[in-house]
Amino acid sequence: MNYMGFSQIYDSIPYILYGIWVTLQFVSVSAVFGFIWGIILALFKISRVTFLTGFADAYTFIFRGVPLILQLAIIYFATPQVVGYDITAFQAGVLAFSLHSGAYISEIIRAGILAVDKGQTEAAQALGVSYRPMMKDIILPQAMKNILPALMNEFITLTKESAIVSTIGVLDIMRRAQIVAADKFLYFPPLITAAVIYLILVTILTLLGRAVERRMRRSD
Repeated sequence: MNYMGFSQIYDSIPYILYGIWVTLQFVSVSAVFGFIWGIILALFKISRVTFLTGFADAYTFIFRGVPLILQLAIIYFATPQVVGYDITAFQAGVLAFSLHSGAYISEIIRAGILAVDKGQTEAAQALGVSYRPMMKDIILPQAMKNILPALMNEFITLTKESAIVSTIGVLDIMRRAQIVAADKFLYFPPLITAAVIYLILVTILTLLGRAVERRMRRSD
């Protein structure tokens, strides 16, 4: 532990580790809202209403084209000026990541819906099933089963990209490592510690994703 100054940050490791809870809390909330928004956008994209389709396509174009860190900065720094609400760093991070992730998730879900055999839709229509229950009970469950690995990859990407919220002061893993580095005047040990933590989190999520995928294959 004496190598490269790691012994000097030993007492600060619990402080950095607590950032795992902050990171997972942030990622989980963002993933849930991003998933819900992604479903709504995907339904807009396959809608026959031109306005909804145009809105969803334009939204995806903008949020996939503008850097995430810029979206985060706009939401955090401009919101008080535009609407007069003093948004917190955590709220700004969740909003930015949810809106950004929703654009990508909508494309994943849209592709999953279109990949479902058209015969399913035709059979449901022949039986007199209306659009909403058909989507909820027939099409979306099948689509979700096919796109679950892609959604898991998006969740993993979200976990890694969450380090960006450190730029606005959220006390996640990255931010805590930076605070320790500034306090100890040592950058290598705390930043490497943060890197190892992220690697462990991503490895666990990857293994969980593979386990879910194997289970899905056995259920086919």
